[in-house]
Amino acid sequence: MNRPLLVLSLAAVLALPAQAQQGLEFGPANRATPAAGANGGSALDVVVAVVDDDVITRRELDHAVQTTLRQLRQRNTPVPPPQVLEHQVLERQILLLLQQRAAERNGVTVDDQSLNAAIDSIAQRNNMSREQLKRAIERDGYSFAAYQEQVRREMLGARLRQKVVEGRVNVTDQEVDMAMGRGGGLAGGAEPATAAAPAAERELHLAQILVAAGEGASPEQVEAARVKAERVLEELKRGADFRALAVSVSDAPQALDGGDLGWRPQAQIPSAFAEAVGRLQPGQFTDLVRSPSGFHIVKLLEVRSVGEAAGPQQTQILVRHILLRSGPGMTDAQARAQLARLRARALAGEDFAALAREASVDTSSAARGGVLGWVGPKDAPPAFEAAIVGLKPGEISQPVKTNAGWHLVQVMQRRQVAAGSGGSGGGAAGKDPQREQVREALYKRKVEEEWDLWLRRLRDEAYVEIRL
Repeated sequence: MNRPLLVLSLAAVLALPAQAQQGLEFGPANRATPAAGANGGSALDVVVAVVDDDVITRRELDHAVQTTLRQLRQRNTPVPPPQVLEHQVLERQILLLLQQRAAERNGVTVDDQSLNAAIDSIAQRNNMSREQLKRAIERDGYSFAAYQEQVRREMLGARLRQKVVEGRVNVTDQEVDMAMGRGGGLAGGAEPATAAAPAAERELHLAQILVAAGEGASPEQVEAARVKAERVLEELKRGADFRALAVSVSDAPQALDGGDLGWRPQAQIPSAFAEAVGRLQPGQFTDLVRSPSGFHIVKLLEVRSVGEAAGPQQTQILVRHILLRSGPGMTDAQARAQLARLRARALAGEDFAALAREASVDTSSAARGGVLGWVGPKDAPPAFEAAIVGLKPGEISQPVKTNAGWHLVQVMQRRQVAAGSGGSGGGAAGKDPQREQVREALYKRKVEEEWDLWLRRLRDEAYVEIRL
């Protein structure tokens, strides 16, 4: 299907990175099966990669490559040589498979009910029935079953991120004080000459090329990566196309999207290259920037003020919650009953924040009085979203169950923002909207950095044997 519908549909349910949108046709890899072909099996069943106890077959890789080719051509992105494209697609498939297995190990699942609710939500947000959405997908050459599986996979990835990263990230008052002390210049560095608004009110459209040199790299490997990155930088200075080089050489997950990182508030740019980006004019790119992941070259594509953001608006909701989990010593019924009692206490006048600190097992948010931050349509599980969508500020939901456990949710505020601008945050509610905005931006920046590092470690620590 065409890219605008795809982006809109998935973004309506979960925080879906651009690179994941390309993977709709990836079939699930087989569990440790012997390579075919040597004993007369089909060449399409030959194993092209071993990933821990899984394998990826030639049939799966060829299908993924063809899908990626269609999408590159739809976006008028330069197509690299076949072997380069094949390698990039295989790396992306390996990472998706590793995330899937990590979710299984962490007990993260997406049940059919949640998946169906997500698909229905996708259809509604595109002003379609479920059957119309199915026909639109199939009309553009995609399998609806594969589309459903990819939605499930991306929901799984979002929930995995919530479990392994988001609960561990905290923003201290001191960090907020330091950021605000710089006059809101969270992105660091000098203000671009094109800036028409403070950094906190601007959004930047960025792209990157990454030459990986992770935490476990030897000094020799780091030096080799640096030399390779310098060659790429020299090609760019001689006028090479940034998107084409990203597709060909970048180790970042966005490589097959031309390195496109999308629009993001300047305050949420990862600190590793925030200062260098802050000095750019649109069309310019940085020198090499070192991070724990390797060597980056970042290009500033466009700048806009938040008020000028294109596209439809969406509602974000500032929420706080109390979380209980069933398990040894507490059944589902007991968790729900306890939340019902807490709800009655809050409705009777007790402070919700105090109740969260007293009872919630989500220690990260409990320390902030239960505050989760701003939640948009793409940030919460469908059941959670459904529980809060009709609530007014100050109102409290009935107990609602998600994979994380049982929640009691209070809506604090609502706001309108450009669709797709994101919204989850880890800041305390506070009485100062500007301070809360700064805290939220810091939280999202830290989550993104931690998630990138976690994925890099996941890839580095896995056993991967490529047999192309």
